[in-house]
Amino acid sequence: MRRSLLLLTAATTALVLTALLVPLTLLTRTHAADRATAEATARAQWVAHALGPALATADERETAEQTVESVNGKGLPATSLILADGSVIGPRAKSGSPLTDPVRLARTGRAFTYETDSGSRLVLVPVQGAKGGTAVVQVTLTEKQLYAGTLASWLVLAGIGVGLVLLGLLLADRLGARLVGATRRLARTADRLAAGDLTARATPEGPPELRLVAGELNRLAARIDELLTAERENAADLAHRLRTPVAALRLDAETLRDPDEAHRIAADVAALERSVDDVIRKARRPLREAPSADLAAVARERAAFWAPLAEDQGRRAETVTPGEDEPLPVPVTVPADELAAALDALIGNVLDHTPQGTAYRVTVRVLPGGEAQLTVADEGPGFPDGTAPGRGTSGAGSTGLGLDIARRTAEEADGRFETVSTADGAEVTLTFPRPLPQEPPPAGTPSAPPGPTC
Repeated sequence: MRRSLLLLTAATTALVLTALLVPLTLLTRTHAADRATAEATARAQWVAHALGPALATADERETAEQTVESVNGKGLPATSLILADGSVIGPRAKSGSPLTDPVRLARTGRAFTYETDSGSRLVLVPVQGAKGGTAVVQVTLTEKQLYAGTLASWLVLAGIGVGLVLLGLLLADRLGARLVGATRRLARTADRLAAGDLTARATPEGPPELRLVAGELNRLAARIDELLTAERENAADLAHRLRTPVAALRLDAETLRDPDEAHRIAADVAALERSVDDVIRKARRPLREAPSADLAAVARERAAFWAPLAEDQGRRAETVTPGEDEPLPVPVTVPADELAAALDALIGNVLDHTPQGTAYRVTVRVLPGGEAQLTVADEGPGFPDGTAPGRGTSGAGSTGLGLDIARRTAEEADGRFETVSTADGAEVTLTFPRPLPQEPPPAGTPSAPPGPTC
């Protein structure tokens, strides 16, 4: 868009300047010729007036020669006096007789200018009262003398034209930068809304059309926020209603006579209760704010929480996060409580399902593409059969139900979940995508109302 605007401005300015400057160049050429002709005419008239009395007598030829010589010089038009007998005082023509048809016409008493075939211009003024007949003062203007100064005028006009084109391009570039900048900021706001950040608002700027689009985009974002809030409220209310039948089901399970059957059903009911609580918790979470947490800080905090138990079991526990002297933040688009739950599940699995004394390591790093990676590795026997157990099962060597919590935490953030079983032990890796850059809300934008609470 910016380049197109510059090309359009350059083409339009060039056409307008061409339409203006071409007539001006022709006008300067004509003006230079008229000015040179006027000066030559004045010169010829002065010579004719000065030589009129001198030519009345034959003894004044020397005076005429001096007068003609005084008006000739380097760079000046050639001024000659053609006497009635055909003799010439001053510069002579390179070829041909001085008594040309224009000279004969001037002897009749007419003063005029004459264009030659070579492009020069002659100014002829008769001298009345000369002895022996009418003499003629002839001033010859060459083409170079006739159009002297035209090139300089054309260069000045060309410089003005170039300056105007550059000025137009500069103004068009500033205008294009403003339009492109406003459009890109509008697109970034739309990207944030598409990523789930319903607090994103566009700043109305630029031309009226872009301001109108920004206002409508803000209205759309507010309306989406309202609809999603209402929808999640309905989902939370529906899930909340399940608490009563689930509680009744638990009471029924406790009345069973078979202890094994009662324990099995109670475990299923407990799992159902956890699922209902998870639905309510997620439905109640406000969407007006994009989830965000520092993965490195959460990893250090949860590792410190489990450190006393690891020490009691004789385990060597390591935590590696970016930054040597000063820890560096590693932001991810996951709530801190979900990160903590995933880490608790992974570390808990290591402590519960590996022999005491088995070392483990929690590593947080940033990949070259900007993705954040969390790895929990232990030096135990690894996963049974080299694969991670499914939900609801617990292998003898590595982990159990907590893997599903970690898997859902990564996948719900559009990340990846990977498990590896090697000769050195087991590794569980969660990779989170690079978070989108956040922009401050525009000044004067009202904040969204607080989200509902359970």
